[in-house]
Amino acid sequence: MSSSGPTIAQTEIVNMVLPLVAIIVTTFRLYCRVRQRRLWIDDLWAALAMIFTLALFIVDWLYLQAYEKFPQGARVALYYMVCQFFSAVIWCSRISILFTVVRLTVPGTLRKILTYTTIIFVIAWAVLSAQVWWTCESEPGWKTQPRPQCDLGRNVAIAQIITDVFGDTILILAPFRLIYKVRLTKAQKIRILAIFSTSAITTIVSLAHSYYVLTDGGLKEAVAAMVEISVSLIVANSSVVVAFFLHMSAEDDAPSPTPSNITSIITFGSRPMRRLVRDPLATTVINVETTTIRLTDLPEIRPSALKNGNTDDFSLHSMEGKLAGG
Repeated sequence: MSSSGPTIAQTEIVNMVLPLVAIIVTTFRLYCRVRQRRLWIDDLWAALAMIFTLALFIVDWLYLQAYEKFPQGARVALYYMVCQFFSAVIWCSRISILFTVVRLTVPGTLRKILTYTTIIFVIAWAVLSAQVWWTCESEPGWKTQPRPQCDLGRNVAIAQIITDVFGDTILILAPFRLIYKVRLTKAQKIRILAIFSTSAITTIVSLAHSYYVLTDGGLKEAVAAMVEISVSLIVANSSVVVAFFLHMSAEDDAPSPTPSNITSIITFGSRPMRRLVRDPLATTVINVETTTIRLTDLPEIRPSALKNGNTDDFSLHSMEGKLAGG
């Protein structure tokens, strides 16, 4: 890129490659969940984010490359669509991550709090989308530009920074309580938390985008926005995709079953109580004692990996030797 910023051609390459990568990763995530028959609400939000990404991909190309073919009013509409689809991808991705944490949480107070947090995310999404409208409509002079682009200014940048940091902080901290009460090795806890902590990457990218919004970055702002939505969607799928590949690696390393292989079940949450759980997020009423994390000891092979099982639990293959007392 030149010192003055990216060219139209360079911007188009970034805006084509990154969204396609994010769409491919999301498609693979949905394939994994369908194959495992484990589709849930978090997958629905990931699918919505992918649809908005595809829509943004098309509209952004029209806005950058084919805008001369449209009347001025249509060019303005294309710009507004780019802004709104951008917000939709970001917040659908965050809500997908939030519901991924919800599905792994024991029914109770924490699960309800995380579920209600979704409403806060939706409100933030709505406010940011509306803010673009009233900011741009208050100073309509930009609509006469050959390629219309509103100067969103300081207030929009500050609002984006606040909501981005707030949302990503929740997504990073939410799994900590989930993992804290589980009896795992330090390495295993770090492995799980590292997957969810990738939300910090989107915070860094969003801060860069907000900077270009604040400084009227032009094409730099467009590139930063496309990087942010692509990273956000990829991060939303990381827990599922990484778990899938680690599961495949574990299956490749695993020997044929022997009597020495022991499966230990470690519960997380409060003291086990046998009761009927009516969870409004579940499709059935189930008789459970607690949510579990399964640890499979495979003493003759090297440490294997984190994976999703056939339920909404994490399955961890530990090579630390026999666990005492499950």
